[in-house]
Formats: sequence, C-alpha cells, structure tokens
Amino acid sequence: MYYICSMDIERNTAQMRKGVLELCILSIVSQQDAYASDIIEKLKEARMIVVEGTLYPLLTRLKNEGLLSYRWEESTQGPPRKYYRITDEGQTVFDRMALSWKELVEAVDTLIAIKN
Repeated sequence: MYYICSMDIERNTAQMRKGVLELCILSIVSQQDAYASDIIEKLKEARMIVVEGTLYPLLTRLKNEGLLSYRWEESTQGPPRKYYRITDEGQTVFDRMALSWKELVEAVDTLIAIKN
C-alpha cells in the first residue's frame, strides 16, 4: 500500500494551484482592470496564495501572449501604477479555459463520488 506523506500532499496542492493560477488571474482581470497588488489580494482572499515573484513573470507572459495589456496610472501614494486589462483575445482564451475547468471539475467530482 502506498502512503502519501503530508509534504507530498502540500507539494501536490501547490502544483494544482500553480496549474490554475493563469485562469484565476484572467478571471480577476476580466472583471475589472487591476493593479498587481489588487490581483494578489484577490488571490489571497480566495486562498490561492501567491507572491509577487510568482505573479509578475506570469503577468509579463500573459501580456507577451497578447492576453493582457496594461496602462500606467498616476498614484497619489507613490510612483505611477501599472493596471492590467484583459484583451479581446484574452477574454476568448479565458472563456475557453473557464469552460474546460468546469468540465474538468465535473469529471473529477464524478470520479471522486464513485469512490465514496
């Protein structure tokens, strides 16, 4: 019999979260333009813990892929802020990813229900 230690479970959970992080970011930005700190806060509220070192490369990649754009906005509290916005292509990709996610969740839920 194979036993998974708690460290393996934590690692697996972290990998699952990383796998859906792109979908979560697109979801947040599809609702309204967002500053990186806003994105991190919403991810934390949803218990999708992420650090800036993980978020910024992902935002850059999504921008380079044409899924996000950004604008600079002056701030009353410090330097100008970069606000991210979803592009039309990004919205299309998000819609497709969201549908795929729902189908995946349904399939996994079905399989888990079979075991229980």
